[in-house]
Amino acid sequence: MGRSTEETSHFGIDHKTGKLAIGRWRIAMPQSRAARIGIGAGLILGGCLGFLPILGFWMIPLGGLVLSHDLPFARRLRRRWSVKWAKRRQKRDAPAKRGTEAEAGNSDVHLQNRLLR
Repeated sequence: MGRSTEETSHFGIDHKTGKLAIGRWRIAMPQSRAARIGIGAGLILGGCLGFLPILGFWMIPLGGLVLSHDLPFARRLRRRWSVKWAKRRQKRDAPAKRGTEAEAGNSDVHLQNRLLR
């Protein structure tokens, strides 16, 4: 596994290079569709045995990511999940931004009220 020099991060298989992209990491994948499906299924099955030593539950989403390159239903699930995740992050980040703006506005009102007294 090697690091890419690209600053952008995404998840999926890069169609130009054929490598699995996980954030900034790039992992070479086989060109054979059957081999990719086998690897993805193996990761998911191994992840289901995540309670055993060496195997882990982290293998399930990684297997889904590998399968999403070749199987349309897995691709749709990955896209739905990524859209939900992005909306969740927007909702989480939006109140923090609104809260600082509201506090700034309220502090100005309080300051004006004090000056008028």
